[in-house]
Amino acid sequence: MANVLQPIILQRADPCIRRFADGWYYFTASVPQYDRIELRRARTIADLPAAPTVDVWRKPDTGPFSELIWAPELHRLFDTWVVFFAGAPSRAIKDDLFQHRMWAITTTAPNPLEGPWTAPVRVDSGIDVFCLDATAFTHRGVTYYVWAQKEPEVRGNSNLMIARMTSPTALATKPVRLSIPEFDWEIRGFWVNEGPSVLIRRGRVFISYSASATDENYCMGLLHANEEGDLLDPRSWTKSPQPVFRTDYERKVFGPGHNSFTVAEDGETDLLVYHARTYTEIVGDPLWDPNRHTYVKPLKWSSAGMPVFGSPATAE
Repeated sequence: MANVLQPIILQRADPCIRRFADGWYYFTASVPQYDRIELRRARTIADLPAAPTVDVWRKPDTGPFSELIWAPELHRLFDTWVVFFAGAPSRAIKDDLFQHRMWAITTTAPNPLEGPWTAPVRVDSGIDVFCLDATAFTHRGVTYYVWAQKEPEVRGNSNLMIARMTSPTALATKPVRLSIPEFDWEIRGFWVNEGPSVLIRRGRVFISYSASATDENYCMGLLHANEEGDLLDPRSWTKSPQPVFRTDYERKVFGPGHNSFTVAEDGETDLLVYHARTYTEIVGDPLWDPNRHTYVKPLKWSSAGMPVFGSPATAE
């Protein structure tokens, strides 16, 4: 179909595009080999696909972050560049894929592609089980950390959590649970709330997130809170009972999710960044299929001030 969106970068899952005060767009994502953190930057989004890539960190052969390097995100926090990522120990491939913990590397270099970067430091949530997909945002002078966390007492694979931060690698408060997989569309294949991303607009703080298995069932939900509310109080948040972004079977764009938000070159148009597949015939575990591609589309808004995600296959 002529009107179907095309991916801008192939074989890059969990994409994170951010535009910082220096005017550059920075891109990072999970690479198919799950073995490194790759950064690139360009003056425009259209130039990102051809921009040179720099491997700012590679996993060691053994140790607590030596396998399955997932979902890196670049942030500028506390006057420091930081990349959050999830990594698993070397035994994970043999014993259990889901042994990830959250890690961070930092640099104070003006250009993060040039480094040098520190060795990974664990971001300890206080709950020593599977956790991943960290993001962060600063609102009214307070920096918050949001992530996906397995909780032994809660059925499912991961829940959404929030806490305040004191530094790029340390939390100031105990985790607060915001959401668990509970609706039918959140529990297909896996019981998952993961991949949170934050957007503050029109008097609200929005957290998008991904749910279900990473095949065509993958989709996105949405939480929102009043920007003046207590963001560490679960009662401040409202959860959409329906997915806001899901597979477009007619146009064959499948399993959209693990998004980030950025802004267009005009400084005003909000953009939705996400990955999706173009087929469903996956052999074996979907995690090992490399063809989750990065897409970018405009994010629309309703008259009520809510984001309208539309279809992953079109600009509408």
